[in-house]
Amino acid sequence: MSDKQVALETIQRMPENATLDDITHRLEFLAAVQKGLDQVKRGEVVSHDQIKRELASWLSK
Repeated sequence: MSDKQVALETIQRMPENATLDDITHRLEFLAAVQKGLDQVKRGEVVSHDQIKRELASWLSK
């Protein structure tokens, strides 16, 4: 499904009283989720263990 189709279906499923802000927030959320999924597909991920090490490093400073 194209991005345009996703946007149109998302808007159509929203309540009739949805504001432009509601629509914008929902579309931005969906775009961010899709961006993350695309990054995972490309292997652009950081392991949980690596994040724990980095966080521990940041907190010890």
